[in-house]
Amino acid sequence: MGVLERPGDDVTGAGWASRLQLRYERVGPRTVAWHRHEGATRVLAALHPEGDERCHHVLVHPPGGMAGGDTVDVEVDVRAGAHALLTTPGATRFYRSLGAGAAQRLHARVAAGARLEWLPLESLAFEACIAENRCVFELEPGAELLAWDMLALGRPAAGDDFARGSFTQHLEIAGVWLERGRIDGGDRVLREAPGGLAGAQALGTLLLAAGEALTPQRRDELLESVRELLGDLPDGVHAGVTSPQPRLLALRATAPRIEPLAELLRAAWACLRERAWGLPACAPRVWST
Repeated sequence: MGVLERPGDDVTGAGWASRLQLRYERVGPRTVAWHRHEGATRVLAALHPEGDERCHHVLVHPPGGMAGGDTVDVEVDVRAGAHALLTTPGATRFYRSLGAGAAQRLHARVAAGARLEWLPLESLAFEACIAENRCVFELEPGAELLAWDMLALGRPAAGDDFARGSFTQHLEIAGVWLERGRIDGGDRVLREAPGGLAGAQALGTLLLAAGEALTPQRRDELLESVRELLGDLPDGVHAGVTSPQPRLLALRATAPRIEPLAELLRAAWACLRERAWGLPACAPRVWST
């Protein structure tokens, strides 16, 4: 693993600003990683639990959470033929704000023949937070992506139901998919109505995206494999998978708690990894610690 030499732009603001740049290249049979960080966010050592071809990285934010005014910017560049899997050791906590917003932003570029797995653990929206989680992916023809987003609203076990505050989610695959939604904790219709979240405290999305259209046969086979997983869901968990665009499969799920939702998305990720890429699931060890 090396360190990027390219200087970064200054990041300024009232809160704590962090910036992390990651680059993955195929060097012979091995995916090699370079990194550069400013501020608190950084990565642990590059791991290769599946062999040389795939590099696993754990992103660490030592403060443990984000308060009003804090920003984290992550830039990922996966170059031709490389394969990177990125995750986190725990939830990204967005704490109560006194008025300023906190933002976590990802911009990832995936080159032809490269693969990226973006698998952070859940975002946790504390009561009265003002937060934005923004993810933008650019895929060249021949590139593929497995990515998820999980959100837990409040801390039900502690009596915190996220009755105040807001959480904005921006999820974009350039030229393919763009969605932006805002959850207002005080909007009881959105939070409780059958046409809204119906009381769900946890939301999740899992995407399989490609830089060019999937063949109809491959797309149908992948959809069917995930639908088989959804046939026997735990009580309170609701999920569905669709292909709204020829380059994209999207699984949506809601649940009363984050744990069953995370378990479902991990199972779906493992299924798609095997069916789409012919790779057995290799869950990062940090998920079990």
